[in-house]
Amino acid sequence: MVEFQNASRLKRIAIEEVDRLRDELIDLSLRIHANPELAFEEYKAVEWLTGALEARGFRVERGSCDLATAFRASFGRGNGPRIALLAEYDALAKLGHACGHNIMGTASVGAAIAVSKVMSNLDGEVLVIGTPAEEGGGGKAIMIERAAFADIDAAMIVHPGTKTRVVTRALASATIEVEFRGKSAHAASRPEDGVNALDAMILSYNNINALRQHIRRDARIHGIITSGGEAPNIVPSYASGRFFVRAEDDLYLDGLLEKVLDCFRGGEKASGARLTYHMPEARYAPLRNNMALAEAFGANLRELGVAVQPEDPNRASGSTDMGNVSQVVPAIHPSIGIAEETISTHSPEFATAAISESGHHGLLNAAKALAMTTIDLLTNAKLLAQMKEEFARK
Repeated sequence: MVEFQNASRLKRIAIEEVDRLRDELIDLSLRIHANPELAFEEYKAVEWLTGALEARGFRVERGSCDLATAFRASFGRGNGPRIALLAEYDALAKLGHACGHNIMGTASVGAAIAVSKVMSNLDGEVLVIGTPAEEGGGGKAIMIERAAFADIDAAMIVHPGTKTRVVTRALASATIEVEFRGKSAHAASRPEDGVNALDAMILSYNNINALRQHIRRDARIHGIITSGGEAPNIVPSYASGRFFVRAEDDLYLDGLLEKVLDCFRGGEKASGARLTYHMPEARYAPLRNNMALAEAFGANLRELGVAVQPEDPNRASGSTDMGNVSQVVPAIHPSIGIAEETISTHSPEFATAAISESGHHGLLNAAKALAMTTIDLLTNAKLLAQMKEEFARK
């Protein structure tokens, strides 16, 4: 392992490479943003990201883990730490890149290319692991089951947001897809012949609203009715909904899921409509922040002149399948501010921010900080040991 004192010189080279790549990285981010692709359909984004890596000598495996839009790219020698920079690139239905994944995938690619410029001095590998379907598909959870992270020493990804923080709180999350089946009838002349599936769904929804009063403040239940009938004069024979249930830990989530299912069972009994439900296997785990790694990342942001805001212990920021990764390898999921705090992610305004000058600035700083922290892990044996010891303790 290269002496720690030489890391500053290697970091300067990496920073200069990101600056040299500025126009190319921004163009890549803009192209992904202009061509939004949904979960497991991100073919263009994958081709563009892997093409940029392959052109710089990375070994690229497309379709890894038997997922058409997953990939694994690596550079370096295999007799040292393997540091993975994760890429997300899926978009939101109707909103496009309103979560800024065009920045996330591009930042990791830019950081990896920058690190590759100094790898001749280092033992180990820098990898970019392309992970599809973060927005509900649980691509990383699937890839973990297929051993994508079995040989990885650390994993990092940076998410654009409204604040720059090195520690992110993310909740465990599970999805429930619900269907009620009743019996149609003329709602005016023969309502007594019908069994109202929409009533079952509305009763269940009201049950959940009552349950919300009696759950922990870190838990969340929210959902939508996706189908509720065909015409006002026909008793709805079918209704469906999709609900997310979140909690700070898996144990509480297990108990809360059962209570939510009881809400639906109550709607079934009260209405007579038959309940069926499905819970997709790709459940999201809570995020475990590796603090040794987070502190190193924060120090690099500050070296770049980026102000870092303290963690808010009372606010979680949704859920992510990066939580699943953090359960199997030391990981961080910091955020980089690109928009005003009044703007919400998953909004048209945030989609605009993701291609603004502020978004470009966040992209470049994220790439630089990722590259610098990767170099820290490849040059600083003490930091690597602290990170692994912390992970083992938890």
